[in-house]
Amino acid sequence: MNAGWNRLPLALLISLALLTACVALRIADPEPVARLRLSVFDSYLRNSPRPVDPSFPVRIVAIDEASLAKVGQWPWPRARLAEILRRLAAAGAASVALDMVLAEPDRLSPEELARSLAGDPERNALVAELGRLPSNDQQLADVIATTPVALGVAGNSGGKAISRYPGAISFAGDDPTDFVYAFSGGVENLPALTKAAHGLGAVNWLPSSDQVVRKIPLLVSIAGSLYPSLALEAFRVGTGQSTIFIKSSGSSGVAAFGEKTGIESIRVGNTILPSDGHGELWLKFSPSDPRRMISAASVLDGSFNSDDVKGRFIIIGATATGLLDLRATPLETAVPGVEIHAQALEQILSGDNLIRPAYAVGAEIAFLVIVGVLVAWLIQRSGALVAAAVGLSAIFLVVVVSWFAYTEAGLLFDPVYPSLSIALLYLGVSLTSYLKSEMERAEIRSAFGHYVAAPLVEELARNRDKLKLGGETREVTLLFADVRGFSKISEGMRAEELIRFVNRLFTPLTDEILKHSGTIDKFMGDAVMAFWNAPLPDSRHAANACRTALAMHDALARLNEELEAENRMEGKPFAPVRMGIGVNTGECVVGNVGSPQRFDYSVLGDAVNVAARFEEATKTFSADIIIGERTAAEAPEFALLELGAVTPRGKDRPEMIFALLGDETYAREERFRRWEEAHATFLTARNEGDPMRIDAAVSECLRASSGRMADYYRKSIAITLRA
Repeated sequence: MNAGWNRLPLALLISLALLTACVALRIADPEPVARLRLSVFDSYLRNSPRPVDPSFPVRIVAIDEASLAKVGQWPWPRARLAEILRRLAAAGAASVALDMVLAEPDRLSPEELARSLAGDPERNALVAELGRLPSNDQQLADVIATTPVALGVAGNSGGKAISRYPGAISFAGDDPTDFVYAFSGGVENLPALTKAAHGLGAVNWLPSSDQVVRKIPLLVSIAGSLYPSLALEAFRVGTGQSTIFIKSSGSSGVAAFGEKTGIESIRVGNTILPSDGHGELWLKFSPSDPRRMISAASVLDGSFNSDDVKGRFIIIGATATGLLDLRATPLETAVPGVEIHAQALEQILSGDNLIRPAYAVGAEIAFLVIVGVLVAWLIQRSGALVAAAVGLSAIFLVVVVSWFAYTEAGLLFDPVYPSLSIALLYLGVSLTSYLKSEMERAEIRSAFGHYVAAPLVEELARNRDKLKLGGETREVTLLFADVRGFSKISEGMRAEELIRFVNRLFTPLTDEILKHSGTIDKFMGDAVMAFWNAPLPDSRHAANACRTALAMHDALARLNEELEAENRMEGKPFAPVRMGIGVNTGECVVGNVGSPQRFDYSVLGDAVNVAARFEEATKTFSADIIIGERTAAEAPEFALLELGAVTPRGKDRPEMIFALLGDETYAREERFRRWEEAHATFLTARNEGDPMRIDAAVSECLRASSGRMADYYRKSIAITLRA
C-alpha cells in the first residue's frame, strides 16, 4: 500500500489533499464559509430584488410617529385597537394580522381603573360607574370574533405552553417537529382575545449570525406543538383555508434516499411554498416603499382611503423609531419588523420565491471535485496556462449559471466557494509544479554541473529550449589534455582500480576547468576536451584557457606527490603521471550536436583538430603545454616561449606554436626575463645553424630555467648537428 502511494505523483497527492480539505470544509460549513455564501446571495438580491407590486396586496397599518403624536404614547387603549379593526373590517380587509402580543390586560380598561381606585370611599361612585362600562379587552375580543384576525404569539425559552392552534396542521412523511426550530414555551395573548381569534401566528424570526434577516420560519414548535408564522397564518385566514399541509422527507415524491432531510414544502390551499429542511422561507425582498404604509391615525380619524384596504391583507405593527422594532435585511440596514412580515406575505401571494434546493450542496461539491480534478490534471498534462483558461472558464460558467438560476428560477446556488476552492487548488498545484520544476532544475544543475560550466547549467535551467539541435559560429578557445603512457600506467590494474584512478585524476582537472568558466566537451578515455566562450560569452576566453592549463598542470603535480607518498608507504615503485596539453583559438560551430533522441553540447571545426594536434606536439617539442599563435596573440601577458612553426595534419599553412610556461606573475620575474633572452638567442643561432652559439645559448637557457625543457633543447642541438 505504501509503495503504491509512493509511486503517485506529488502534484496528484497535493490535489487530493486540497480537494479533500475543501470538500470537508464545505461539509462542515463554518461561519466564514456560510457568511461568504450569504454575501453572494445578498449581492444577487441587491442587483435583482423582487419587483414592487404596484397593487400592494399587503398593507401595513403603521403605528408611526404621526400616530403617536396624535393619539398618544404606546400602548394605546385596546378600544382604539378595536376601533381600528372595526374600520378595517368595514373597508373590506381580507384579513388583519397583529404584529404584537397582548399578553397583559389593558391598564386603561375601565375595570383596571376601578380596581386601582377601589378602597377609597370618596370614589365609590366613580368605581361603580367604571364597573358598568364595557372592558376594553372584551371590546377588542368582540371585534376580533367578527373580523378575520390573526393574532401573534411568541416562542421563547422561558415561557409555558400556549393555547392550541385554532386551525389544522397535517403532514406527510417524517414528523415536522423534528426539523423546525423549537421553543420550550411561549407568550400568547389574553385568553379572551385568543379564543376570539381566527388564527395564531408566530412573530419569531431567526436572523443570521450577522443579525441580518434573510429567512423566516414558516413553522415553529412551541412546547411541542406546531404553529405557523404570522405571515403564513395571515394568508391562511385571508384565503379562508382551514388546513396547512406539510410535506417532509419520507413522503411520496420526496427523494431523500432514506435520510431525514427535513421539510420539503408547505401547502395552503393551492399555494405551495418551497421550504428548506427546517421549514424556513428564503425572503426575496423588494425595496421599501412608503405606499405600503397606512398611518394608524388616518384609520382612527377615518381619513384613510378605503380602497387601499378592500380585499387586501393588513398587518398592524409599530414603525415608529422609538418603539425599537427595527431589523436589518440584505436591502436595508434598518426596517420595521412589521415590514418583514408584510414582505413575506407579499412573497407568498406573488409566488416569486427563492429556493435553496436540497441538492444544492451536493451539486456545488460535485462541481468543485470535477473541475478541480480537471484543472489539476491539465496542469500536469497541458501546463498551467491551459489549466488556468479551463478553470477560469468553469468559474465564469458557474457564476453565470448561478445568476441565471437566481433570476429565472429563484434557485440559490453558491458560485463563490467552489470558485475560490478551484482557485486555491490551481494555486496549490501550480505551486507544487513550480517547486517540482525547481527541483528538476536543481537536478539539471546537479547532473550537468559535472560536465559543463555553471553558467551553462543556469542557462539550460532557465531556457530549456536550448536543449535542442542547432548551433552558431563563434570564436572559441579549445583545450586538449592527454595522459602520457596511459597504457603502461593501467597495466596490472583491475577494472575497479582503473576507474578509481581515472576518477581521481580527472576530478581535480575538471574542477579547474569549471572553476575558470570552461565547458567540458567530453572525456575520451585518458583525455579530456574543453572549450571557452560558449555557450555564454567570455571576453577573456583565451586567457582563461591558458590559466586553466597551468592550473591543471599544478593539480597534476600535487596528485603525483600524493601518489608518490602512497606508493612509498606501500613499498611500491612510483612513476609520475605526465600529461600534454594543447590550446588553440579559432572559429567553430557550437551548439547541440547529435539526434533528437540524444545530443551533446559540443564544438565542430578546424580549430578543434588543430588543438588536438598541438596536444600531440607536446611529445615532439618536450613541452607540457603548447598554444597556437592566435591564442598567444590574445593572451600575451603569459610567460610564452616560441617553439617554431608547424603544419598541423590536414592544414596547408604552417602555424607558429608557443610553450606556455607560467602566468603573468612569472612572466614579470627576472629569471624568466633571462630565460626569454637566452631563448631568443637560441632561436637565432638555430636558424643560422651555428653549433657553437647554439650550445652556449642552450647552456644559458638551462641555467635560467633551472633545467626546464631540457629535452627540447637537447633535441634541437641533435637536429642541428645532423643537419
